[in-house]
Amino acid sequence: MNAKVKSKKEKGKGDHSFLTFAFYLLLSLISGVLMGLTVAPVGAWFLAWIALAPLWVIVVQKSNSYLEAKKPKPWLLPFTFYLLPLLWGIGYHSVALFWITGIHPMDWLGVPWWPSLAITVFCWGFISLWGGLFVTIWGAVMAHLNQSKPWLRVLIGTALWCGLESLWSSGSLWWSSLAYTQSPHNLVILHLGQLSGPNTVTAAIASINGLIAEAYLLSSANSAPWRFVNKYLTSATALFITLHLLGFYLYSQPIAQPPEAALKIGIIQGNIPNKIKVKPEGYRRAITGYTNGYVTLAAQGVNAVLTPEGALPIFERNFGDTPLISAVQAKGVVIWVGAFGEKGRSYTNSLFTVNSKGETTSRYDKSKLVPLGEFIPFEEILGKLISRLSPLDEHQVHGAANQIFDTPFGRAIVGICYESAFPEIFRRQAAAGGQFILSSSNDAHYSAAMPFQHHAQDIMRAIESDRWSARATNTGYSAFVDPHGRTLWISGYNIYETHAETIYRRQTQTLYVRWGDWLTALLLVLGVVAWFVGRIQRRYS
Repeated sequence: MNAKVKSKKEKGKGDHSFLTFAFYLLLSLISGVLMGLTVAPVGAWFLAWIALAPLWVIVVQKSNSYLEAKKPKPWLLPFTFYLLPLLWGIGYHSVALFWITGIHPMDWLGVPWWPSLAITVFCWGFISLWGGLFVTIWGAVMAHLNQSKPWLRVLIGTALWCGLESLWSSGSLWWSSLAYTQSPHNLVILHLGQLSGPNTVTAAIASINGLIAEAYLLSSANSAPWRFVNKYLTSATALFITLHLLGFYLYSQPIAQPPEAALKIGIIQGNIPNKIKVKPEGYRRAITGYTNGYVTLAAQGVNAVLTPEGALPIFERNFGDTPLISAVQAKGVVIWVGAFGEKGRSYTNSLFTVNSKGETTSRYDKSKLVPLGEFIPFEEILGKLISRLSPLDEHQVHGAANQIFDTPFGRAIVGICYESAFPEIFRRQAAAGGQFILSSSNDAHYSAAMPFQHHAQDIMRAIESDRWSARATNTGYSAFVDPHGRTLWISGYNIYETHAETIYRRQTQTLYVRWGDWLTALLLVLGVVAWFVGRIQRRYS
């Protein structure tokens, strides 16, 4: 009889444990999805300040429960534990980057419908898993810190998140940092990027989420989880207010606009669908649209005209045969042309300066290419497969990492499309004397959410470098942005437009431009030192 009762109790306990773990899994996924809703098209940016806290609580509680049950040490936790941060990361990145499914169908690349669907699902799934791996590593380290003091967990958890973002952004596949959840809505906090780049904003979000989580953990330990108004929540509130006040101070600084630094730039949004872009019809529309737009803007007295990425689907050596260059020679206004450059037997996605005489005087080659879209990772393995799926030549190559772009108006900072997600590209060019930003892009194959997120990335780059920015796209959104991240003008979507705006050349250097991401290095050093000190204290206490 006693054995039967015991068996029932153990079964009930097992059921309860399963339901609890299922709840943890669901909560992890939902909180990750909430973080994904912070960006376009939803734009619920305020959720970023609380959406990481549930995962923080779950990771600490779950790792503690394994230790209390005398299970393996944190670095040997079972796979079920790692599902928790993995699901959070998948939830965040799959929602935030759902726009990537807009590449289907890839008939504009010559890929049949079913292979296009397979490639699209693979790309979306891989990006989601790649983001999930990031969070899984973070969760594994946090599990190892479960017995540390809460302040140490907040310090190391924040430092580790920033360090992982730096590591991920050094590769070819990166977009959704925690910092970009605040753009373009919370311009005040984005000004912290002037101190140490986007990781300053990421550190603010991670640390406040950590303090909220620690507030809950403390109250839960005292058997009153609904009463978590304690020193950690107070610290989170004080830190949130202080950081926003600091950001507001930076946001309130006046922007000098000396007449001698003025530069009137016109942009042309060509609105050429990718389906016809490389076909004769697309070429005719491009030549007509960009030539007429150039003439219109020249009549408005602009100093220069900016075109989108790949505006002319031709090589630079063929410029002289186009009516556009004839118009440049007639009107004498500088134009920056998006087209293709040659590099040995391969080609580059480039932006060219064509001076008032119709001569090409400088060139910038896109250095961060889109995996699969513009270059083939592990080409020895995947190259033959991609060649079977598409008739296009896949030999586009990366531009050099240390390029400068001189123009008749001074040195410019250039970003072509996907490069907007990599702040170091803009920081390096600003440190090398870049005085204004030229962003050239083609987001035509995605939904409207993607170009709006892209615009949000460009806003961050303008703030971090303290530069005016002109952004020309194929189908939207083209825009002009001032150094405080304020959008002076933004185009419509999927329409042909021209617009002229005055920007100003600047030579200021923010702390971030001068010193780079010094904050992440400092946090990592402080975290490691504090962890060693804590271990020594526990050993001798």
